[in-house]
Amino acid sequence: MDLTKLEEELSFEIVSIKDSEMEVNVSGIDAPLANALRRVMIADIPTMAFDKVVLWQNTSIIHDEVLAHRLGLVPVFADPDEFIAKAAADDFNEHNSIKFKLNVKCTRKTEYKDFKMQDLVNLDPEEYLNHSTIYAGSMIWEPLGNQKSELKCTPRILHEKILLMKLRENQEVEFEIYCSKNTGRTHAKWSPVATAFYKLKPLIEVKGDLNEEEVGT
Repeated sequence: MDLTKLEEELSFEIVSIKDSEMEVNVSGIDAPLANALRRVMIADIPTMAFDKVVLWQNTSIIHDEVLAHRLGLVPVFADPDEFIAKAAADDFNEHNSIKFKLNVKCTRKTEYKDFKMQDLVNLDPEEYLNHSTIYAGSMIWEPLGNQKSELKCTPRILHEKILLMKLRENQEVEFEIYCSKNTGRTHAKWSPVATAFYKLKPLIEVKGDLNEEEVGT
C-alpha cells in the first residue's frame, strides 16, 4: 500500500453527531480498509466497563448471577486514558478501576403504613412503596484514593433510566461494583459502539455535455 498516495487521497468528513450516533464520510479508501476501521471501532478501542460485582445483600426475585449480568451491560461514562489496564493478579485500585455502590431497601410509604395488603392489591406499587423500581442511575460513584480531585472526567452512569430490577416491600439489594479498562475483543461490554457499519457511496460520472432538452426538462 502506498501510504503517501493514501494520505493525499484520504478525506474524512463528519456528517452529523448526536448523543449516541455519529455519521462520517470517508473518501479515498477501498472497502477492505473501511471494514478494517469498522472492526477497530468494535474490538480495539479501550473503554471502561463493569468487571466485578460484590453482592452483600440481594433479597429480590432476581438471582445473583442474573443481576450481575445485567449490571455488566450498563454503559459507564469515563475517560479510559485516565486509567491503566488491570492485570488479572492486580487488585482494584484508583489507577485501574472505578467503583460504584448501591444500597436500597423497598419500604412502604408512611401514608400507607396501616393499610392491609388486600387494600393495596389494585394500586400501582410505585404509589405506596419507596424504591420499588431501581434504575442504573441509583448507583453512586465512590472515588478510590484521590480520584475525586485527580480525575478530569467525573465517572457516571451513561444512561440513568436503564431498569435494573423491581423490588417489593422489605426486599433489599446492596452491592459494590468495579469498572476496569479493556477492549471489545475481550468482551462485548467493553465495545465503545453498539454497532458500526459502512455502506459504499456511489460515484456517478456524466460523460459528454447535456442540455435541458436531453435530460427532459
